[in-house]
Amino acid sequence: MKVAVDPDPSLVYRPDMEPEAAKDKGSFRNYTSGPLLDRVFTTYKLMHTWQTVDFVRRKHAQFGSFSYKRMTVMEAVDMLDALVDESDPDVDFPNSFHAFQTAEGIRKAHPDKDWFHLAGLLHDLGKVLALAGEPQWAVVGDTFPVGCRPQSSVLFWDSTFQDNPDLQDPLYSTELGMYQPHCGLENVLMSWGHDEYMYQMMKFNKFSLPPEAFYIIRFHSFYPWHTGGDYQQLCDEQDLAMLPWVQEFNKFDLYTKSSDLPDVDKLRPYYQGLIDKYCPGVLHW
Repeated sequence: MKVAVDPDPSLVYRPDMEPEAAKDKGSFRNYTSGPLLDRVFTTYKLMHTWQTVDFVRRKHAQFGSFSYKRMTVMEAVDMLDALVDESDPDVDFPNSFHAFQTAEGIRKAHPDKDWFHLAGLLHDLGKVLALAGEPQWAVVGDTFPVGCRPQSSVLFWDSTFQDNPDLQDPLYSTELGMYQPHCGLENVLMSWGHDEYMYQMMKFNKFSLPPEAFYIIRFHSFYPWHTGGDYQQLCDEQDLAMLPWVQEFNKFDLYTKSSDLPDVDKLRPYYQGLIDKYCPGVLHW
């Protein structure tokens, strides 16, 4: 049975939104119109064609040794100055600003949870893969489980999966696919992208953040689950316990996007302190 999930987390709290600005909530995640729609649709069409069980397993093997680069967290943030996310219909500016916008939104709402602030800064750093030569359809965008039939809240699900070879497989094309009921999302093979890469990177480098931060990083782009309410047949008790944290994070990931860009130089010292506390030094990426 599908569990009802509030489709608009901002109904509880929308950070830094004045009443007049709040009227514009429908302008976020608009996948039906807008100047960036063609670019966005093309990215998802490629993603939904080529993200297969075999492809995801190959990417885990390719990047699982974390031998791509050695750098600090802040150096990775700076790399995102060169990246504009081709799957995002809301913004057309470098992803580094979005990292600070998200972190600052969380900091204002949850001043006592410094690990949560840092999660905001970290959440998209896996997108450095796009600067390592990976196509954006294998890095950005909403995630979904591979190895089972896509559910209806996956973006463009009815117009982009026709050429995915897994859907011709008699097992992978079923609702449960290769999974057991309520096996837990930790046992599900998600489409490859910045979420899974960054989660695995954090584990490899032994970040000292709490489990909630790891979970947020791993599943923050899994909109069909945390916002669409789908894939409940795969969830276990841990997933249901962690869901409110992912939904709380989503408010800031989504609704802090603005062309009013933060003064990054003023914010660096605070976030460098958090990096020194939870994930210091030169890391393996």
